[in-house]
Amino acid sequence: YNFILLSLTMFKINYCFRYRFLYLLGFLFAFSSNLFAQIYNGFQSINHNQIDRRFYLYVPNNYSANNPIPVLFNFHGGGGDPVTYMNYTSDMRGLAEENNFILVYPEATTDPSTGSISWIDKATNGAPRDETNFIDAIINLISRDYSVDSDRIYACGYSEGGIFSYELACRLNNKIAGIASVSGSMLSESERSNLGFSSCSPQHPTAIMLIPGTDDTNAHSLYQGCCLGWNLDSYYLSANEITEYWTNFNSTDNNPSVSDVTNTSTSDGSTIQRKIWLNGDGGVEVQELKVIGGAHDWPGTSGNMDIDANNEIWQFLSKFDKNGMINNLNIEDFHKSVLVTPNPFNNFFKVKGVENDLIELYDLFGRKIECKINDDIFNTENLKRGVYFLIIKEKNISFKLVKS
Repeated sequence: YNFILLSLTMFKINYCFRYRFLYLLGFLFAFSSNLFAQIYNGFQSINHNQIDRRFYLYVPNNYSANNPIPVLFNFHGGGGDPVTYMNYTSDMRGLAEENNFILVYPEATTDPSTGSISWIDKATNGAPRDETNFIDAIINLISRDYSVDSDRIYACGYSEGGIFSYELACRLNNKIAGIASVSGSMLSESERSNLGFSSCSPQHPTAIMLIPGTDDTNAHSLYQGCCLGWNLDSYYLSANEITEYWTNFNSTDNNPSVSDVTNTSTSDGSTIQRKIWLNGDGGVEVQELKVIGGAHDWPGTSGNMDIDANNEIWQFLSKFDKNGMINNLNIEDFHKSVLVTPNPFNNFFKVKGVENDLIELYDLFGRKIECKINDDIFNTENLKRGVYFLIIKEKNISFKLVKS
């Protein structure tokens, strides 16, 4: 009897232990799946034109095969590489996580005429290396392996990477919804022809952002263009010629909305003027962030610190797809897309969905109120209790706010 009782007791203990072990194993598996759910973070290889090439791929934790998401290409400058560029100039991995998009840092290859790493060969000898085909191959590969929103593929880049981004907007336009170029100009048609490339031929409303410095001394990113003043051919367009080209193509308003970005960093030797050409085909826009006194920099990392170029680029491009502005928001829809919290407020409120420099705050007597702004947070500690009105200049709409 004691033997039977002991056996039953041991069976119960073993059963409970096995049950708890399996439960614990399942919990750990679920935890580890969430912890390491990020699909990819590292280099991938691709054979293109019988050459092994590579690109750095970052797929966010929230990626799901059931939900097509955008893709953003980010191009390093001439002579650079993806990892150094990502770590020290433009790290957008946090943005990719927060906004759920696939991030790609391609790697350029050697220009045979100069021996330097380049996106655009300086001398083609009649056989141009067209890197737009390389990017097209990456898009096809990523679209095969991941669920991609093919209407929302964007490009941005620094220096020569910015120049190359314009080439994608011009010559891979069937794949690219919009681009942003930082400290990089756009090729003239004569130079494009000299290099053996086809002409700039966009096919759909294309969102364009440029962030040039007025004191940039690099020949390929001079604010005034290069190089007619040196009795040479026109290789690169001026900032004004770039905006003229894309505003004409997109049929935007002739005159931009102009505002000054708050000079929060008074020691960086530069200020920023924001110019937005609105009401293009499909609601598309062209925007210039003119860095007055700016050099060959990436704002937020080097040079001007009034803006973070990473945030500006994503906030701008993400509003558009290949048809123009997503859902082409009317005034009522735009009002709904802007979030102001908390309301009533006390020592601060936060505004999401619109650039800070397009926002003005007034009291009941129509007096403009100045507030310190940091990362979309408006500091209102010094305001008296009462009713205030937040005005969005671009849309001429307002929000009623109450300080309690």
